[in-house]
Amino acid sequence: MRPKHSSTRHFRLGRSVRRWGACLVLATTFWPAVARAGTPGPVDFSREILPIFSDNCFRCHGPDAKTRKAGLRLDLKEQALRATDPVIVPGKSDESEVILRVTSRDPDEVMPPPKSGRSLTPAQVERLKRWIDEGAMWGRHWALEPPRRSEPPAVRERGWPVNPIDRFVLARLEAEGMSPSPEAERATLIRRVTLDLTGLPPAPEEVDAFLADPAPDAYERLVDRLLASPHYGERMVWEWLDAARYADSNGYQGDAERTMWPWRDWAIEALNRDLPFDQFTVWQLAGDLLPGSGVEQKLATGFCRNHMINGEGGRIAEENRVDYVMDMAETAGTVWLGLTFNCCRCHDHKYDPLTQRDYYSLFAFFNQTPVTGGGGDPQTPPVIELPSREQTTKLEALDASLREAMKAVEAMEQQLFPHPSGTPASVSPKTTVLKSEVVALLDVPAGRRDRGQLEQMEKQWEAAEPAFAAQLKAQRAALDARDGFSKTIPRVMVMEDMPRPRETFLLARGSYEKPTEKVDPDVPTSLPPLPPGAPRNRLGLARWLVSPDNPLTARVTVNRAWQQFFGIGLVKTPEDFGVQGEAPTHPELLDWLATEFVRTGWDLKRLHRLIVTSATYRQSSRIPPALAERDPRNRLLARGPRFRLPAWMIRDQALAASGLLVRKVGGPPVKPYQPEGVWEEATFGTKRYQRDKGEALYRRSVYTFWRRIVGPTEFFDNAARQTCVVKPTRTNTPLHALTTLNDVTYVEAARAMAERVLTTAGSSPDERVELAFRLVLARKPTAEEARVLLASVVRVGREFAADREAAKKYLAAGDSPRNQALDPVEYATFAALCSAILNLDEALIKE
Repeated sequence: MRPKHSSTRHFRLGRSVRRWGACLVLATTFWPAVARAGTPGPVDFSREILPIFSDNCFRCHGPDAKTRKAGLRLDLKEQALRATDPVIVPGKSDESEVILRVTSRDPDEVMPPPKSGRSLTPAQVERLKRWIDEGAMWGRHWALEPPRRSEPPAVRERGWPVNPIDRFVLARLEAEGMSPSPEAERATLIRRVTLDLTGLPPAPEEVDAFLADPAPDAYERLVDRLLASPHYGERMVWEWLDAARYADSNGYQGDAERTMWPWRDWAIEALNRDLPFDQFTVWQLAGDLLPGSGVEQKLATGFCRNHMINGEGGRIAEENRVDYVMDMAETAGTVWLGLTFNCCRCHDHKYDPLTQRDYYSLFAFFNQTPVTGGGGDPQTPPVIELPSREQTTKLEALDASLREAMKAVEAMEQQLFPHPSGTPASVSPKTTVLKSEVVALLDVPAGRRDRGQLEQMEKQWEAAEPAFAAQLKAQRAALDARDGFSKTIPRVMVMEDMPRPRETFLLARGSYEKPTEKVDPDVPTSLPPLPPGAPRNRLGLARWLVSPDNPLTARVTVNRAWQQFFGIGLVKTPEDFGVQGEAPTHPELLDWLATEFVRTGWDLKRLHRLIVTSATYRQSSRIPPALAERDPRNRLLARGPRFRLPAWMIRDQALAASGLLVRKVGGPPVKPYQPEGVWEEATFGTKRYQRDKGEALYRRSVYTFWRRIVGPTEFFDNAARQTCVVKPTRTNTPLHALTTLNDVTYVEAARAMAERVLTTAGSSPDERVELAFRLVLARKPTAEEARVLLASVVRVGREFAADREAAKKYLAAGDSPRNQALDPVEYATFAALCSAILNLDEALIKE
């Protein structure tokens, strides 16, 4: 018999338990079938019970003391399993108050309360009962436990796996009664992996060479060639720029331009040379603190300074400064730990074991910069100058000219006002008749006078000593030339700590003007501590992040790599590895990849190679109806990845297929085509877009100027670069087609692609259609596809023949020269064909 809810104990507890939060169904939809079929194993607290508590209980009985009811905590073992007034009785679910509440039909007693609109499912209730009856074994959230390296499991279909990844995936499929898909066709495969590793489509000759290569390792050699390409870094840096909130302006209303692009180029180069990820991390967070750090290590710390800068009038400097430091701390927490630290600005986390003190302890590491928060200077010190080789040469020449002009002034001063060497001209007896302000100017050494002082002296002597005034004017001109040129040298904002540490305080409700208790730099208490003797600065933090003892960094990083290639991570929530995030679909694979990443020296290229050479990655992406119904999002990995290309890659693909793409790596941002008035409308007319000319129009998308308050119009779905973003957004709306069919970039690319087809393919329409198709899709069209495309060539050709002016107008798009030797009707017809191919579903999708 169930005991009645009439005792004083039950009544008191009922008032608190009725307020338990409620939330989602247990995030174990994809838990291995072996845990659901046959004899079930012991209930796993971390993966099966903790999500129930988190979703339904922690809002009122979790980490946040400010919202906790009746002193009941279910996030800590010693309180959840308390002996006094127990709510969970190990081994006795029928005597546990938790079970009585979640199964009650009394609206005043049932948990979660009816007003929450949520309730536990029968499966969740049964799982809770079984866990309690098994002894209520406790544990921690899976992501906070060290990764456990397990041996790749045995599989029945032993001929399919290529590397250990496949054994983990296949074991799961076999447990689900499923089989993997066959390998993708080779033309599809080379397009897939070339886009994935370089962001560009393969050239027809590259496809031909791969298709003609019968060697067993042909695909592996293709992958190695792509990994060695200078375009690898350009492709891989894109997600890093989103995470680093990189932009070429400050943001906010003023949105002044900044020169952080040398940091972007550094990141590309570091990825290309395969700088180990642990060094990549340490340099960006604390390169300036490394012993003997050079320009490169200091430049890398520009990562931290990529935050927005607020220069709006009336804004309080200290408020700005605190916002900047919060941004640094929260970005580090997202990128390396995958935890939602921003939830802790004002209070303890409601779900994860992160306190407000943890937040400000992390904040303290970044709180030592000398930045004051005043003004909106996009080159707020500390900065480093990074002149190019040509700029250095010219600057040296300008400095030499300035020194010559200065020496000429000193020589004339010696004639006019004789004085001992090494002393200022003001000591000369001939200065006794001069006004005191004139003597004060002569008291300043010639080489230290600023522009205003030189101008004052010119006016003083232009009548009495015109030759002297002329020399002063020459020095001022040389100074202006040197300083004017110096302003063109890129200055990158970097990190630096103050000599005297700034104290850090916990801020009530996150307000800069409400400091409460003092805190010291430290890592979250729920994670392994800093090693003994580790410095309590950014360098100590950075090294702790990439320590093998840290359970999160390697997991978070390999998960984002998996997301990059498969469209969705093994953990669907890359920004949240906390208890409210999704559990991994393949936990053993995630941990194996994390430990392998660390074991092999944090080698990103090796990790990427491991993933793209797996049989899992090489599967066909075709989706049979039964598979679409069983696993529409491919979480079980029974097929290859198939998802829409990001907008920037769609643009680069079009430029590459057209032959217009300029493949130069690095350099200042460029301004390609953009509709008129976009900047003006967003900035009340204070910023005007002046697009570039020549090759700048055809640079890769990664080099496009990024105004933070209104990003490049061609890049739909991309992060705004205002805060750290690690999870891409993908949509498919008519707005995309309006761009890819009508924007100057795509119309011009189609025209240039048509010229390429007409001048390099044979004279027959069949050959031309085939080449156009292969330039974008890497494969030849099927007979049915060729028939449809050839019919469109005939139809469009008739329309342009009837209106030759329309053909010429269509061909006028873009700045690149049009081939005047080509018949405009045929030229425009194939341009329309190429535009259609660039807009095929298969062209916009990674198959």
